[in-house]
Amino acid sequence: MAVPKKKTSKSKRNQRRAHDAIRRVNVIIDKDSGEYRLPHHMDRSSGMYKDNQVVEYKIDDSE
Repeated sequence: MAVPKKKTSKSKRNQRRAHDAIRRVNVIIDKDSGEYRLPHHMDRSSGMYKDNQVVEYKIDDSE
């Protein structure tokens, strides 16, 4: 079994853990629909991204 030769200092331990923090998700309100979305993502309700229609939604009236 591997055993460390020297004790890891508090500074080195904390530097290693610096990237383990849970970061807050940046959510914005879409200017057209008013719904929440992630930045640099399309609006799922309208299919718009940067004032361009990216996805066309079909309405299924067969039921």
